[in-house]
Amino acid sequence: MNILQMTLNQRFYGGAAAVILAVLAGTLVAYPALPAVVPMHWDAHGQVNGWGPKWSLFLYGPGAILLIVLIFAALPWLSPKKFEVDSFRATYLYIMIVIVAMMAYCQVLILLAALRSVSGVVFDMTRAIEGGACLLIALLGNVLGKVRRNFFVGIRTPWTIASERVWNMTHRFAARTFFAGGLLGLLAVILGASFWVPIAAILIAAVVPAAYSLVFYKQLEHRGEL
Repeated sequence: MNILQMTLNQRFYGGAAAVILAVLAGTLVAYPALPAVVPMHWDAHGQVNGWGPKWSLFLYGPGAILLIVLIFAALPWLSPKKFEVDSFRATYLYIMIVIVAMMAYCQVLILLAALRSVSGVVFDMTRAIEGGACLLIALLGNVLGKVRRNFFVGIRTPWTIASERVWNMTHRFAARTFFAGGLLGLLAVILGASFWVPIAAILIAAVVPAAYSLVFYKQLEHRGEL
């Protein structure tokens, strides 16, 4: 590992550790005021349809975030030759920290929902989560074009894995669909559109690049350029 990679690791993993500690501290501070059973899941209409003991917030919050960070730390070692993440390590770590931030955001929302009777904060949990997910997709789209061929992150179809050229073209295309789909979905959430409108925007943003990878691969195959 060179100096640049070490510096990137220190910066991003240090940031992830800071987020984990902040989420853990916030959960510990809120814990005494929480009811014994707290809401954990909401339906499409923002109604609670799942509950859990308050101690489980440590598992679904800082515990789950720590697990994600450990997985991201292990994947470079697990990557086979010619499919390493080192060629796009900064982007890889950016993806990790964006996911970590989204998970921390969800934990904050769950704590606020559990403390609603104390804090007086009223919000639509489903909308709040949906808006965060749309923003996540847009932020991922912002860097998808820099993701190089690997087995763990990106648009991993048989055709992108089989051809580096198809991978690169697909991810440049996906960068645009993810960014546009995420922003359109976020705008739909802000404007109060139906729950399914942002979901549709995200699904289209993800499915269209997968279909594109097949079409582009077959075009190259037909022209004998593979």
